[in-house]
Amino acid sequence: MKSILFICTGNIFRSQTAEYALKQFLGSQGLYCVGSAGIEAKPQSIHPIVCARLLEHGADPVGHIQRKLTQSLLDQADCVAAMGRDHQEAVRQLFGLSIPLFNQLCFERDEPILDVHEALPD
Repeated sequence: MKSILFICTGNIFRSQTAEYALKQFLGSQGLYCVGSAGIEAKPQSIHPIVCARLLEHGADPVGHIQRKLTQSLLDQADCVAAMGRDHQEAVRQLFGLSIPLFNQLCFERDEPILDVHEALPD
């Protein structure tokens, strides 16, 4: 089974949304193990709008448990994607690994994914 790991800061918005969206898209095929982790992963709540949007699309994040990125998680993943440039740099500095941005892998665009406060400033 191939595994995919999405990385962001807190593991409650960008990487978590990518994880749950891909799991929802793939269904129960069992071909991929999809996960997410945060560089910091400090305990905090999922933004209500993020939770509502995931639920609207059939992905239930209520039981999500934040994970902090570890070498073990990186070692287990076949494909790793960073949500932002800061995540790319943190992975490079902390683990000596160069990883692509999510948008580079999915859309061939060299653009980071906005954080919740950037995407929803109000």
